[in-house]
Amino acid sequence: MKQMGVVLATAVLIDATVIRGVLLPAVMSLLGERNWYLPKWLHRLPDLTHDEAPAAVATAPAPREGERVGV
Repeated sequence: MKQMGVVLATAVLIDATVIRGVLLPAVMSLLGERNWYLPKWLHRLPDLTHDEAPAAVATAPAPREGERVGV
C-alpha cells in the first residue's frame, strides 16, 4: 500500500508540473487558432461567445456637437 501511495503521489506531481505546466501551454501556443477548432458534428452546441453583437456596435449613438468623446 505504501508503494502505491508513493507512485500515485509521483504520478500526480508529474501530471501537475510537467504536463499541465509545461507541455499543455507549449502545445496550445504551437497550435494557435487551430487550438479552438471544433468538428462539424459539434455544431449543435450553443454559441457561448461573449463578444458584442455587431448590431449593437453599429447602432451606438453619435456624439452630439460640442460633446467630449471618451469621458
